[in-house]
Amino acid sequence: MAKARKGGRRAAAVVVAEVDGGTAELVPDPDRARAWSLLLDGAPQSHVDLDDPAYLGFEYQRRLGHVIDLAAPPGQPLRVVHLGGGALTLARYTAATRPRSTQQVVERDAALVRFVRAELPWDRGARIRVRSVDARAGLAKVPDGGADLVIADVFSGARTPAHLTSAEFLGEVRRALAPGGVYAANIADGPPLAHLRGQIATAAAAFAETAVIADPAVWRGRRFGNAVLVASDGSLPVAELTRRAAGDPQSARLEHGRVLADFTGGATPVTDARATDSPKPPDSAFR
Repeated sequence: MAKARKGGRRAAAVVVAEVDGGTAELVPDPDRARAWSLLLDGAPQSHVDLDDPAYLGFEYQRRLGHVIDLAAPPGQPLRVVHLGGGALTLARYTAATRPRSTQQVVERDAALVRFVRAELPWDRGARIRVRSVDARAGLAKVPDGGADLVIADVFSGARTPAHLTSAEFLGEVRRALAPGGVYAANIADGPPLAHLRGQIATAAAAFAETAVIADPAVWRGRRFGNAVLVASDGSLPVAELTRRAAGDPQSARLEHGRVLADFTGGATPVTDARATDSPKPPDSAFR
């Protein structure tokens, strides 16, 4: 059951609920009248502005937003599979910027889905279907070639589960994607970036083109943070992604091609047999 407690610089209340994955909190944004951040066990998960679903408050979500923007001509509907739902920020964004898109959100935490639906309801007219199953099991239900875009943003206890990091998993992603479709993933890692290097090697073995967007400090291994991996069997809009990443309020750098291959440092594709959860973030990551 959700409960509220007063907080923040305005009269809104923090809304708290116990969900399958821990304690969920909706924290009001002091600068936007009907905007909220979703935290799970203290770790930021999503930011949603009910008045402006095209607003993306988190830097990694803006980078994924660039991928959504460039996946097809402006306004063209897409078939999108979101692995990991949170507060459905990116599904709301897609519905707002690409009306008539058909979207499936796979979010294992059914209690979290009910909480978000009750407290931050989305447009009933949006073509968004939510399934509360494991992300890989939900992906297996997508018909061959049934998606133009697959976005993976799955965390359990602030870590991506091992079975969503492997070559076998990416084989399922490729099966679900239409020719020329795009895969994008939010990857969290810190020094020495071994997990990120392995994920890049795994994607490079599965797709013809791969690129990664990250904060320069993350690239240099100076801090823990998010990197957005983008891959496709078609051509990626590298030049425009580079421009948008550099122009973001929190500027990021895109790497691809030989530079990205060299960055992997000889890392090999990760298989189910040796996959591990992504690294646990340090406590300082959420301060």
